[in-house]
This record gives sequence, structure tokens and C-alpha cells, in this order.
Amino acid sequence: MDRISEYMQESLVSVTAGSVALEGNLGVPQGAEGVVLFAHGSGSSRHSPRNRYVAQVLREAGLATLLIDLLTVEEEAIDLRTRHLRFDIDLLAARLVGATDWLLKNPSTRHLRIGYFGASTGAAAALVAAVERPEAVRAIVSRGGRPDLAGSVLPRVQAPTLLIVGGYDYPVIEMNQSALAQLRTEKQLAIVPRATHLFEEPGALEEVARLASQWFEQYLTSAQSI
Repeated sequence: MDRISEYMQESLVSVTAGSVALEGNLGVPQGAEGVVLFAHGSGSSRHSPRNRYVAQVLREAGLATLLIDLLTVEEEAIDLRTRHLRFDIDLLAARLVGATDWLLKNPSTRHLRIGYFGASTGAAAALVAAVERPEAVRAIVSRGGRPDLAGSVLPRVQAPTLLIVGGYDYPVIEMNQSALAQLRTEKQLAIVPRATHLFEEPGALEEVARLASQWFEQYLTSAQSI
């Protein structure tokens, strides 16, 4: 699908998270039962072509999506110089909690089951935020993430969690294996063969989107969830 028609399926929203307002793109297909909140990290943004592709696949599967920038414009400018805020997991998680509360109040999403899709450091933030809102967050997917950075929070995660890693992303595989061992919820590690960290190889990102869509459909839709 071309970029113009892709964006036409979304609306620009201002998401209140604590004391800040974060810009986001919200897409709610007709009949949606779940919404996936995207948590990027490590210098990315809601305009990331990888996350946007996955979001489009999820909407085609009937799931709503919300892509937000977890940092304000001013914070992004600081982070470009210091590369510090992207690793402030507590700050990113607090922003996700705020966005989750916004989804629970927003008229077009308050009836939807919530899932998190986290990439890089955003995956750790998603796990921490899910512990803060255990009744609201029903599923988590991590793409090339750093779930290990969630640390001591991992055993307290209740949401079923899927960790997706590229087969050639050796250091991140080890980090995900370590995090998987600490999770006490329903969990799975999926390794995409011959893929590197950004899943740029032919078919790799498509496989990520397929795995994520299956996981979220299982836990966010009434046809699958208990």
C-alpha cells in the first residue's frame, strides 16, 4: 500500500502522558476488538518504516494501532546529542502508562483490549509499563528488543509475551534468552532465520509482522481470547 493511502487510515492525535502531550497516529479499523500501542526506542520515531509496516499489517488484520513518540520534540533534540533518554526505561515506561490510560479513556479505543509492540529499548519500557497496568495490557510483542533492560520487573509481567529476534543478531539473541528465562507468564522466543537486527533482509520484516499479528489476534480478539 502506498504511503499516502496508509496515512489516510490514521488520525493525528495528542496523547496526554503525565505532564506532557505526545504526538501520535491512531488508526481504528471498523470492528476492531484490540489496539496495539507501539513503543519504539533507540532514536527511532513513530515514522519508523519498520513499525509503520507492522502497524499496517495489524490494521489489515482488524486491529487498531497507536504509534506515538515517547519523547517530546525538545527531549528528542537533547537525546540526539546525549543518547541518554532513549535508555531511560523508567521515563519511557511512564509515558507508555500515560498513553495506556489515554486509550482507556478515549471514546474510540476505551472498549478495546490493549497490546504493546516494543522495539529496541521500547521493548523494556513495554514490559515495565505492563506491570504497572496488568489489568489493561493483554499481550506484548518485542521486535529486536532489549527486554533484558526491564531487569527485576520481568518475573512480574503477566501479559503473554512474544520475543522476536533475527537469527544473525547474536548478542540480542542472548539478551532475549536471558529475559525469557526470567519471565513467568506465557512466553515464546521466535528467531527469524538469516535476519539481522533491523530485519532488512527479504521477507524478514514480513515474518515479524506475521508473527506479531498471530500473537495479538490470539490475545486481543474474542475469537481467540478466553
